[in-house]
Amino acid sequence: MKLNELSSFGSVSVPDQDVTGISADNRDITPGDLFAGVPGLRVHGARFAEDALKKGAVAVLTDEEGQEFIPDGVPRVIVDDVAGILGTVASLIFNEPAKHLRSFGVTGTNGKTTTAYMIDHILSKLGLVTGLVGTVALQIAGRDVPARLTTPQPADLQKFLHRLVGEGGTELVMEVSSHALSQKRTDPIRYTVAGFTNLTQDHLDYHETLDDYFEAKALLFEEGKSERAVLWTDDEYGYRLYHRLVSNGRPVTWLGRSPRDGHGWLLTGDDNFTLTEHGVPNPAIHECHTDLPGEFNVANAALAATMVLEAGIPGADQAITSITPTVPGRMEVLSTHPRIVIDFAHNADALSKAMEALRADTMGRLITLTGSAGDRDAVKRPIMGRVVAEGSDVFYLTDDDPHGEDPAKIRAEIRAGAEGLIQIVEIGDRAEAIAHAIAHAEESDTVLIAGRGHETIQEVAGIEYELDDRVEARAALARRQTA
Repeated sequence: MKLNELSSFGSVSVPDQDVTGISADNRDITPGDLFAGVPGLRVHGARFAEDALKKGAVAVLTDEEGQEFIPDGVPRVIVDDVAGILGTVASLIFNEPAKHLRSFGVTGTNGKTTTAYMIDHILSKLGLVTGLVGTVALQIAGRDVPARLTTPQPADLQKFLHRLVGEGGTELVMEVSSHALSQKRTDPIRYTVAGFTNLTQDHLDYHETLDDYFEAKALLFEEGKSERAVLWTDDEYGYRLYHRLVSNGRPVTWLGRSPRDGHGWLLTGDDNFTLTEHGVPNPAIHECHTDLPGEFNVANAALAATMVLEAGIPGADQAITSITPTVPGRMEVLSTHPRIVIDFAHNADALSKAMEALRADTMGRLITLTGSAGDRDAVKRPIMGRVVAEGSDVFYLTDDDPHGEDPAKIRAEIRAGAEGLIQIVEIGDRAEAIAHAIAHAEESDTVLIAGRGHETIQEVAGIEYELDDRVEARAALARRQTA
């Protein structure tokens, strides 16, 4: 396209300049690209314009402040809000790929990843070519796509969608975080079906209050963001959102174990569950199954099934009968005697539900190993400690990703909620803590290693170390077997 096609966003210095791509990362620039100089918290992205130009960028998109970093004579587009329009500009450059895709967006505090994998699993069973975007992976048709970040920035997301369409993709499944919604990173995608899992305390370092956090999630369900919604209404905030959407005349479907007014699906059963349609003359009934443990995973499976049903895809009723994808780092079982489970649970609600699911069929002790990330919501730390104390028999208190905080201080804040309520084994070094927990577990015990899930890098004081809970646990199991 030519730069003059971006004139509605701001001033264009060389209207007839051709651009063939876009990136906000100077390291990813290819010849013909438009470089986006986005203002950051510490450094203005336009400072990297000269490097981008050396790599082949033909023009720069930035704001008034960023202009000072652009050499004279370089074609430019100057706008007021670079970050806010970046996705829309990228979409235009890549021929609006989202318009060629049926799309599913999942938001909520917990369950986004598992629900997204479940939707992708159902769609793949129907023979459809899918793109999956989330915190664990970036995939096309189940194949990992190399990416610096698994949650793409606006220009990278549109480039991925362009590639997906080019490879014959027809479906997009995406985790949509509150940060992404607040920062307009998914614009201008309008999801075919948007789903809501639940909302509990998390990310209050960013959103400040729970209501602010809720309002960020609610953005996904506005007219310009999605066509229709499926909400888990057994959750307080899901119920609140449902009434808001109904009052606004938005197409919305409830899902839960408690019936509501209007159109919805009633969930009954456990791992073998039934979805019964309500609010229509000839209600459908679907029998479904999932092997993933826990009531919360039944809810995730029900949400995935309902979202696909609401999209009106032929054959969906057959594809939802069994919903058991492999989800990396989500209730991932590495061994059975002792049972070792890796899970991403990193807040009080997720920990409580994971422990409850595992307690049901643990013959011996339930041993929970976790910590909390630094430079994040500190208010939840003692709450997490208390929840672990209430739900487990032994608590291994260790480090997560301390980032720039003192790890001992983080552990002390978690410990304050559990002190005197449970046996606490505090070992800061996470690999050592995992090894110790597995070495001292009985055959009938369950060891829940929580907090990091699929993550492979631990950041401590600005230094990144390789650390994969699954790798450490398997090594500990191997040592146990040869001991």
